[in-house]
Amino acid sequence: MNKPLTRAEVDPEQTWNLADLFATRDAWLAELASIEQALETVTVHRGRLGEGAGRLLACLDARDVLQARLQRACIFASLRNAGDGGDPAHQADLSQAGGVAARVDAATKFVDTEILALPDGTVDRYLAEQPALAAHRTSLDDLASLKPHMLSAETERVLASLGEVLEAPFTIYQRGKSGDMQFAPFTAGGKEYPNSFNLYEWTYEGSPDHELRRAAWKSFCEGLVPYQNTFAATFGTEVTKNVVLAKARGYTSTEEFLLHQHKVPHELYTNVLDTIQAELAPHMQRYARLRQRVLGLDRLLYCDVKAPLDAAYSPRITFAEAEDLILQAVAPMGPAYQQLVRDAFQRRWIDRADNTGKSSGAFCASPYRVHPYILMTWTDSMRDAFILAHELGHAGHFELAGGSQRYVNTHPAMPFVEAPSIMNEVLLARQVLQASGDARMRRWVLMQVLGTYHHNFVTHLLEAELQRQVYRAAEAGEGVTAQLLNERKQAILQKFWGDTVTIDEGAAMTWMRQPHYYIGLYPYTYSVGLVAATALAEKARREGDAVFAGWLDVLRAGGTLPPLELMRQVGIDLASPQPVRDAVASVGRMVDELEASFA
Repeated sequence: MNKPLTRAEVDPEQTWNLADLFATRDAWLAELASIEQALETVTVHRGRLGEGAGRLLACLDARDVLQARLQRACIFASLRNAGDGGDPAHQADLSQAGGVAARVDAATKFVDTEILALPDGTVDRYLAEQPALAAHRTSLDDLASLKPHMLSAETERVLASLGEVLEAPFTIYQRGKSGDMQFAPFTAGGKEYPNSFNLYEWTYEGSPDHELRRAAWKSFCEGLVPYQNTFAATFGTEVTKNVVLAKARGYTSTEEFLLHQHKVPHELYTNVLDTIQAELAPHMQRYARLRQRVLGLDRLLYCDVKAPLDAAYSPRITFAEAEDLILQAVAPMGPAYQQLVRDAFQRRWIDRADNTGKSSGAFCASPYRVHPYILMTWTDSMRDAFILAHELGHAGHFELAGGSQRYVNTHPAMPFVEAPSIMNEVLLARQVLQASGDARMRRWVLMQVLGTYHHNFVTHLLEAELQRQVYRAAEAGEGVTAQLLNERKQAILQKFWGDTVTIDEGAAMTWMRQPHYYIGLYPYTYSVGLVAATALAEKARREGDAVFAGWLDVLRAGGTLPPLELMRQVGIDLASPQPVRDAVASVGRMVDELEASFA
């Protein structure tokens, strides 16, 4: 059995270069201290925002600069912890950064409360008098929409000062997952294997070896069991926090509270959840029956739903080969976008090593006006290339937005965030299909694309359904326990998969695997992104790659427009239920083709 490497033992070339953020930890500490000292650049305006447009502009500009600096400092601490969350020093630094963030938030909270206290019409007059205030128009409009839900200035200040405490559920979850949870080695085929979150999710879950895959699943689930009560209490604390805040701020429901910042109608949220679950389930159940037949299994367990159908055909790709392939795939986005991708590969923006304590999954962090950082675990599989293309979509989005917008306008509302990343996956699939005339490669790519739909339309969407049920149960006074979460998750999975997949105890505990439950109503937005990307890809098929010039303009717009308006810029109306139904129908056509290929 190979012992997992420690962070110190991995090749630095496989890790990200955090020196581009801060050359040393001491430099980072100095910046944290400087940020707190710079608070006065904002607080000097306290009590004076009614003096005129110039005063408001100076205050908002100073806050924007301070928040950008704070973001960079917090991302540095977060990335070090993501690389090795088991290191107590990294944990301590992350807590220190969180403390500074909470103090900055509390000290600058007066800006929002004073703006909201200005007489009606004052902000509009300021905007007319001072053209430079236009850079802050979106945030001012967003703030105005919150006015009915704001509490007293002192209460808002206290809540802001409790930022680190209010974020504790997410911190506890991440720390328990990366620093405490242990999985016992397991035996398959007479050989012993180590297990971990990363090893299971990146290697064993998609293994063609039936015995290995199920043995790894058993070890993985047994590792989850001892933590389910603690993780349920953490989940429950997050839920209670949001229920209480929603009531205190006068929202009719926690859903309304959490969706406010998404800037989409509630109907979009319910349409995505209801339509996809109802109309996608028959297609995925057909796919499950096909999987069981092709794999020759007496029954399909939950751990079998990602097993490859053509085990003898598993395209391999090195990290260097992936660079060439992805560069070709994103060519329709233009040479500047291609150079961004090239820089990501060649300038150590990507952390691809596997080591103990490393955060599982994949993500992209984009510090303003530095460059993005991508975390994943590279295993030389073509699947890795698709995951990396996805994260590079986030990177390209925020590089373009950050280069075109002030910090305050960089980030769009959450429902749009996944569209650029999934668009890159669609482009990569198109490139592979165009470059290869091999029938088995086409079939493999179809299964990979179906994996993307599975990930976003099934895994994440059913997470969203669990959130919907749990928040409503909590609002009705029901306690959030491991039993409740296991029972609800099991029922959701059974309803979706019907009799095609055996939903065992481990499947019921999958709520323990994702951090998305601690980021508002994040899970459903993956489906919105996939619907948007599917619609844009179809538009490009009909009209040609010229549509991507408009898409780049949308990415540069950052958060200056709400999600539905961003998509309307490229001729797609997500307010209509039709794009959702079209995306689901495309899944049905892919399943049709796969069934025919295995006939």
